[in-house]
Amino acid sequence: MRIWAKVLQDHRIMRETVREFASARPSDMEGWSSLLHELCQDLDLCRPVVLRKHVNDLARFSRVVFKPADFIESVDFDEFEIEVLSEKKKRSTDPYSFA
Repeated sequence: MRIWAKVLQDHRIMRETVREFASARPSDMEGWSSLLHELCQDLDLCRPVVLRKHVNDLARFSRVVFKPADFIESVDFDEFEIEVLSEKKKRSTDPYSFA
């Protein structure tokens, strides 16, 4: 699973990272919290508070946006966005294959 994390200020990407995780997509707050911890370390951010709403957004839309109010410490950006990138399907090398 690949995740793209980015910090935005005035709709511009200020910092970003793409990480590959060997684990399957988490379905609970504890699983997402541990992945979020690693992403925040890469971007040198404090970790936001993960609510059920955030986990539901990730499950439904493969994307979540954290606002400054989601952080306990004050932050100097407008949004922290996490997006689960879809896996590209491998194309067949057989020119006669329609799959």
